[in-house]
Amino acid sequence: MLELKNAICGYGKRIVVRGVSLTAEPGEIICILGPNGVGKTTLFKSILGHIDLLGGQVLLEGKDMRSMSRQAVARKIGYVPQVHMPPFPFTVRDVVVMGRTAYISLFSVPGAEDYRIAEEALEAVGMSHLADKIYTEISGGERQMLLIARALAQKTELLIMDEPTANLDFGNQIRTLRQVRKLARSGLAIVMTTHFPDHVYMCATKVAVIKSCDEVLIGRVEDVLTSDLLSELYGLSVDITKVNVSGQKFTFCAPTVF
Repeated sequence: MLELKNAICGYGKRIVVRGVSLTAEPGEIICILGPNGVGKTTLFKSILGHIDLLGGQVLLEGKDMRSMSRQAVARKIGYVPQVHMPPFPFTVRDVVVMGRTAYISLFSVPGAEDYRIAEEALEAVGMSHLADKIYTEISGGERQMLLIARALAQKTELLIMDEPTANLDFGNQIRTLRQVRKLARSGLAIVMTTHFPDHVYMCATKVAVIKSCDEVLIGRVEDVLTSDLLSELYGLSVDITKVNVSGQKFTFCAPTVF
């Protein structure tokens, strides 16, 4: 679905991250991990086409994104931002319907089919009961789920998620990650950033660790995300612990000294 070939990302002559090659297939969750300022956001902006690549390619279904119109890209990639607050008090239903923009011609309004798809998206994330609520008056956790619903209304096969658990409490973080896993099981390809290694263990099938401008490690979570790497990445001594709870295996990481 998505392929990066030796992507070089940055601004003007300043290279932020280079040599990124990865693929995201249906059903996969790829987590992009790294400390603050290492280039995660720049990589995302490049994938989304918000800034031009300095080198390499981003391919969607084998087609170079630079040859595609914005509307065509919007029909392929759904984007879930970290924070969103509309300037007007739209209803939840109307915010989700905004995901249909790529299918609505200029000066047209959403039709019955667009609203039907929006209702389906709300049901998919378990938020149909909020459809008539004012978006600005619901909780942060509910807003995050509804941003996912808006992206689902685009009817894409790829979701790009920028720190989907940012600013959420523990319960809402887990609920969001459960939803991410559910969407991947339905066949979507998902690429998301996170600041929390534990979240990578919880849901990712692959991880891309940005260590520096010239070093990006990509592979299976258990192969890449070692205690040595995490200790180096964050300047802490980090232990990885594996536990078995009710027959399920979980992996966690924690600093050895506060």
